[in-house]
Amino acid sequence: MIFDLKSDFKPTGDQPQAIKQLIENLENDVKHQVLLGVTGSGKTFTMANVIRNVKRPTLVISHNKTLAAQLYQEFRDFFPNNAVSYFVSYYDYYQPEAYVPTTDTYIEKEAEINEEIDKLRLSATTNLLTRDDVIVVASVSSIYNIGSPVEYGKFILELTQGKSIDQKDILARLTDLQYERNDYEFRRGVFRVRGESIDLIPAYMDNGIRIDIKNSKIVKMAEFDPLTGDIVKLVEKTVVYPAKHYMTDPATYQDAFTAIRSDLEKQTELLKNQGKLLEAQRLTQRTNYDLEMIQEVGYVNGIENYSIYFDGRKPGDAPYSLIDYFTHKGKDWLLVIDESHITIPQIRGMYNGDRSRKQTLIDYGFRLPSALDNRPLKFDEFMRRADQIVYVSATPDEYEISLAKSSAVISRNPSTSLGVNSATRDPQEISHPDLSGIRNDNNNVVEQLIRPTGLVDPVITIKSTTGQIQDLMEEIEKRVKKKERVLVTTLTKRMAEELASYLEERKMKVAYLHSDIITLDRQDVLDKLRTGEYDVLVGINLLREGLDLPEVSLVVILDADKEGFLRSKTSLIQTMGRAARHADSEVIMYADNTTKSMQGAIDEVERRRTVQLTYNKKHGITPKSIKKAIRARLVEEEEKNEEIERVDLLAYMNTKDVLLPDEKKMFIRKLRAEMKAAAQRLDFEAAIKYRNQIKSLT
Repeated sequence: MIFDLKSDFKPTGDQPQAIKQLIENLENDVKHQVLLGVTGSGKTFTMANVIRNVKRPTLVISHNKTLAAQLYQEFRDFFPNNAVSYFVSYYDYYQPEAYVPTTDTYIEKEAEINEEIDKLRLSATTNLLTRDDVIVVASVSSIYNIGSPVEYGKFILELTQGKSIDQKDILARLTDLQYERNDYEFRRGVFRVRGESIDLIPAYMDNGIRIDIKNSKIVKMAEFDPLTGDIVKLVEKTVVYPAKHYMTDPATYQDAFTAIRSDLEKQTELLKNQGKLLEAQRLTQRTNYDLEMIQEVGYVNGIENYSIYFDGRKPGDAPYSLIDYFTHKGKDWLLVIDESHITIPQIRGMYNGDRSRKQTLIDYGFRLPSALDNRPLKFDEFMRRADQIVYVSATPDEYEISLAKSSAVISRNPSTSLGVNSATRDPQEISHPDLSGIRNDNNNVVEQLIRPTGLVDPVITIKSTTGQIQDLMEEIEKRVKKKERVLVTTLTKRMAEELASYLEERKMKVAYLHSDIITLDRQDVLDKLRTGEYDVLVGINLLREGLDLPEVSLVVILDADKEGFLRSKTSLIQTMGRAARHADSEVIMYADNTTKSMQGAIDEVERRRTVQLTYNKKHGITPKSIKKAIRARLVEEEEKNEEIERVDLLAYMNTKDVLLPDEKKMFIRKLRAEMKAAAQRLDFEAAIKYRNQIKSLT
């Protein structure tokens, strides 16, 4: 297996030392290790070098879609000739099935699937079944049930040029694989028939496959561009994988249906004994309908709630997730957990939230108890499935540190250790530079404190809260004169909005940013800060992990002495790191007391700064601010109707007798944004209201 790393750069600073130690630990079967890398030190490049050298399929998990997308782009650029895949939740809008007993409101599962993300998910699992040089960048959706890789791998259609096969047999098999016939709308997951030829766009590909059949024999196959129809290349053999992750084998229906009906009988009896006659009747009707649909078409909305019967699992057994696609071949693989101080707690909390909603559905006769087994992995199940883990963070939690420090070397093979000149390594790229002064208490906690640009961590100043706003304005003016940017963090949304409004009244170019700002607009605000349309950005915890703003030279932390999640040691260090991409960086904390968290953060940043300054002095390095291009917009900016922005959207629409096409398009876009926002805050009744309004306009 070859991972072909492409880059114009070589490891520098303490990257070679980090790469060497990480690889040596992996080769010595160390299960847990930490890469403690400061912001801007090139942690992704370090892990790319590790992957290239250990030559293992790798799963990289990030805590949100945005950061996962950034990592996917970076790894794809590093490994253009390998199978780099992206696996995140494919819902643009997701309204889970739920029941609200207090209002007797049943909310049916409804979702809008992002077709591009769905394709990338299917591509990821297909790559894992067919290739070894695979890197999958995923969110925590990777721990959710997606069906057995064994069953998914059995549902394939192998086609070879010259093979004798009837056209009807191919069409029937494509239907079994959940492909849809549509001779008019040709898109991903669809096939069409033209004479004796079949055109198909596999669910995991951009190009289509044309199968020419003559006299019940495949005479030619080609990959083609669905838009132009141009032939891309001829193929002699191809394998078509299913259009959906969750597949059911008709051969198992009899046993599965028998088990489902047995559990249905037990559950309805239980509900009747509890005096829940309506719930018992509801459960019977719904389950029988689902079984009829599965029998006829092999699929039903919510089929995953019956997964234990088709997978052969027992109640309580762990579901099949993306991780099983790494482990099913029995090969070694590598797990990298990015921003582990956030990702690990997120993985730990997924199971309980999912279970409480499902239990309500079961208690009121909407689902069988088997629905509880359509779930994410429990944390202990997740950890048991991982072979070797690298936790990557600028501020790893004590949990990851303790695992790494207690992770014993299971076996050691000196012949493969990087302590010798291995033929499979490039000694020049992994040479150990002079890093005197860098602390490393444990070989399993690998530090990467030196930035390739020579940038050092910011200077930290503590100021009194007395007169803090006036002082803040003076500090902002200093940066504005030098054409630099400022980030200001507050504790609440209201404080962010009010401070932004106050500064704006003083003729400052300012914006605020918090979770009520829709996702695409957040990136627009950040881009405008970088281009100078804004000089100051006020926010809360959105100004922490993953925010890359090289123009920012000052980070201001208001109420720094208010202990809590947003002012913990980890949060403070992460926030300070936003200034670490500028040569003239500074952090100002306004506080009347120095808390334990503040002191801990200051001590750690000062320790790192000392190491960085010592290294720069020894090697004659002058720090340089990072220069980074602004990426193209995700979507083109659309004109805004300020009149509509100022009033309730639905109320305004009701005043209109006739909507022009452009107005209708704008209303649908705004309603869709409101619907998604309502679903994210779990206000499903509001989401239904917006959904119905959208339907009335389409």
